[in-house]
Amino acid sequence: MEPKDSDIIAPRQTGNTFLTALQASFAYQFQADTLWIALGTSIGSMLVITLFFSLLRPLNTTVYAPKIKHADKKHAPPPIGKGLFAWFSPLITTHEDQLLEKVGMDAVIFLRFTKMCRNIFLVLSIVGCGILIPVHIFESSNYPTGSPTERAFATMTPQYVLEGTPMWSHVVCTWVFDITIVFFLWRNYRAVARLKTLYFESSDYRVSLHSRTVWLEDIPQLARSGPGLTGVLESVKGTARKPQAVIARKVKDLPELIEQHSQSVRKLESILAKYLKNPEKLPASRPMLRPSKNDRKASQGRQIDAIDYLTDRIIGLKIKINGVRAEVDDQNNSNREAMPYGFATYESVEEAHTVAYAARKHRVEGVSIKLAPKPNDLIWDNLALGKGSRKAKRFMNNIWVALLTVVWIVPNAMIAVFLTRLSNLSAVWPAFAATFDSNPTTWAAVQAVAAPGLTSLVYLLLPIVFRRLQIRAGDMTKTSREHHVMHRLYAFFVFNNLIVFSTVSGIWSFVTLVIGSRNGNESVWDAINTGDLPSKIMVALCTVSPFWVTWLLQRNLGAAVDLAQVINLTWVWFARTFMNPTPRQTIEWTAPPSFDYASYYNYFLFYSTISLCYATIQPIVLPVTFLYFVIDCWLKKYLLLYVFITKTESGGQFWNVLFNRVLFATFLANCIAALVIKAAFGSWTMLGCMVPLPILLIVFKIYCSKSFEDQCKYYIPGSIKKDPEAFSNIDMKLSPNTTLGVRFGNPALYKPLIVPMVHESAEHLLANLYRGRLDSNSASTTANSDIAMGHMSSVEPGKPVPSAKAGGMFRFVPEANLDFAFYKNDPAFSGEYGGGGELYDRAQTPVSSAVRGRGLDSRSNSPAPTFVIGRKHSPYKDGVYDSDFAFNVGGRGLYNHSNDSESDGRLLAEVQSVGVADETGREDYFQDGASEYGQLGLDRWRTGGSGYVGVPGVEDEERPLAYDAYRPANGAS
Repeated sequence: MEPKDSDIIAPRQTGNTFLTALQASFAYQFQADTLWIALGTSIGSMLVITLFFSLLRPLNTTVYAPKIKHADKKHAPPPIGKGLFAWFSPLITTHEDQLLEKVGMDAVIFLRFTKMCRNIFLVLSIVGCGILIPVHIFESSNYPTGSPTERAFATMTPQYVLEGTPMWSHVVCTWVFDITIVFFLWRNYRAVARLKTLYFESSDYRVSLHSRTVWLEDIPQLARSGPGLTGVLESVKGTARKPQAVIARKVKDLPELIEQHSQSVRKLESILAKYLKNPEKLPASRPMLRPSKNDRKASQGRQIDAIDYLTDRIIGLKIKINGVRAEVDDQNNSNREAMPYGFATYESVEEAHTVAYAARKHRVEGVSIKLAPKPNDLIWDNLALGKGSRKAKRFMNNIWVALLTVVWIVPNAMIAVFLTRLSNLSAVWPAFAATFDSNPTTWAAVQAVAAPGLTSLVYLLLPIVFRRLQIRAGDMTKTSREHHVMHRLYAFFVFNNLIVFSTVSGIWSFVTLVIGSRNGNESVWDAINTGDLPSKIMVALCTVSPFWVTWLLQRNLGAAVDLAQVINLTWVWFARTFMNPTPRQTIEWTAPPSFDYASYYNYFLFYSTISLCYATIQPIVLPVTFLYFVIDCWLKKYLLLYVFITKTESGGQFWNVLFNRVLFATFLANCIAALVIKAAFGSWTMLGCMVPLPILLIVFKIYCSKSFEDQCKYYIPGSIKKDPEAFSNIDMKLSPNTTLGVRFGNPALYKPLIVPMVHESAEHLLANLYRGRLDSNSASTTANSDIAMGHMSSVEPGKPVPSAKAGGMFRFVPEANLDFAFYKNDPAFSGEYGGGGELYDRAQTPVSSAVRGRGLDSRSNSPAPTFVIGRKHSPYKDGVYDSDFAFNVGGRGLYNHSNDSESDGRLLAEVQSVGVADETGREDYFQDGASEYGQLGLDRWRTGGSGYVGVPGVEDEERPLAYDAYRPANGAS
């Protein structure tokens, strides 16, 4: 049967409707009340939220001023009163030099950049609104129809300027804009150089080990030794005293094992928190799970008891981790493979910086020499990559980022076409049209939420995606990774949200017009000239400009939400109310959150780029952006001073990246200004006057690099420091036992493993949870012995056996101690939530015996939580963290490693060797046919929720249980 004409026409009509919707969706239709609604809701909501914050702030310092509670005396922010607006005063009186000591260099650079943007847009607002708006209004003709507000906004743009002469105002303003931006960049670059001098001369910097250490990369095979590194450095720049050099060693699969261990601990904590939520009424059945892929063969794919399995897995991983650590640390092991990177520490900051400065522009024998970052800044897994591997990874990462950026054009268009206007969806989807027409109010609410909600969710996930990609790209420091994340986010936002969104309507109109002209038998060139692409793009930019004005107005609301910590409060409330948080999660929620510099810098750069690009099109965008930065200067200063911490301090290395992006945004704005001049009948003379502007930006970039860049990177004696002896008493002398190998060794070799944390209210239930796993020699205490509970003496009732006093597997936390204040110096928390511990007087200094005995500042001492069964005590002895809360094997803690130099061979000297039979005659833990984690006894994990399979209980003593390796010998005294 032949198709009917209607069957052919209908799809064509649907396709035409879709193309029309595609073009119209990006051609933003401005409504007269949109601006006033956006202004009212933004300012009004911001004031309400700020008042809400002012009321709650004195009542909840854990959320709104955690750094007052946790920071030591030196890094604590200024005291703040309880009054409603008492938080204004310290923001006014705390100056930049004070902030450098309180919040660090990265935070100071962030606040300076915010102030610079505020000042730039203040000047640009005066010039742009004072010159361009009057010119556009008085020189416009053929006024559009509509309300007075719509006509006013339309005539503020050059869309209706039909003569070229007025466009000289654009040329003049563009020059003024560029000169203003260049002036403020130069002024702030000079100030950043001064701040870097203060940073280099600060006591925090000079006592840190990394300030005197250089990092050597791509070391050839013959130079991979301490003397080899010293020889390379001596060929660069001779120093009075030779540095102490250490070559890195291969750590095998330690990082993966430690990550699996941490995941298993957190999983066990989560299961126990859920299972023991109501201690008086436990669930009828025990939690079950499928084991990891490494253990599924032994379990034959069955679900097994989660608690027993994870406990055994944690134990097996600990044994294997410490076995690998001992093997790597063994000086006599021929398999200790040297890696292509190492570190060398000098006795003074000046010596290290002088050597790095001398090697800054060239490689020495193929070796790259640079100043070492802080140890917690290094991405250790990527340090072993060679130059070729890094280039290949970067290339593939760029491919993936480019694909993601381009592919997002289609979803972005679909969101703009259909979610922002559901009427478009009903036009191309008849089945949806009936529902849409019958429930207009409901779908209007969906339309108001769907597009912004989905877009916001995507932009929350983007930084995570880009960070994962950058880790695979081979970045060797977290700082460089964050720089690249910011760069990728900025490129993504500018391309998709600015260029595509703003110009696609004009480009689509141009393409359709050219195609139509070609159908009329015009030549390609004539069709392109008829299309007049510059005019189409200018009209599209002018049409969409009100959207960006209202969008920027609404950003003020986001700044207030950050101040009030609305998202954080909402999430914590939801998790506490509807989920089963573990003690570790509860503690982490009370820790100062880390500041996401990459995301915030991206937002600031994107807002600035929008404003600069639309400065000559819709000048009203300039005061709107100025208003945003005025508000954020104050709010972000409070957040950085009292709430957020810098997780990885880079010493202000973001500045160069910001400097380059602002210059790029200025160049892009110049290109758009030239396009507008050409589209609005401007002359070639006008365009010729615009040509020197890019040259000016390039010359300015070269000048700043030569004048300030080295000063911002290196501490050069004589040219910077006024008094060469001013800090000579701070520089620490090297000794044979210095901790270079530990501090700049892979933390997988020495970092303490985390221990499962359980709420104290569930302490009495763990005996029943681990029933059946009994100590063969103690009938009276068998219920507790399986989890290394305190063995009770039969001679002195209520007293523990001396050999069992050292503790057990779990850390029990009372309700009163579920606060970061009790754990801020604990390595399990301080590294992640304390910027390496520096905020709490735990700076990156050598942990030699002299330093180890030093007590902490009295202000930063922590209260004493309860950790282990049978022993309630503080984790700190004489102000120093005590790692003896963990498993104890043969009287020595598995986590209590020496912090001596790798060259001493004592890094893991205290670790018990793997598989050594104890005095009871137990055999080697690892046997033939065991799983990756040893013979964990998978056949005895419960598969039905209770009991053991094949284990009759106490009578079966032929095969040792996994816990036996961690118990002291029976009867030990």
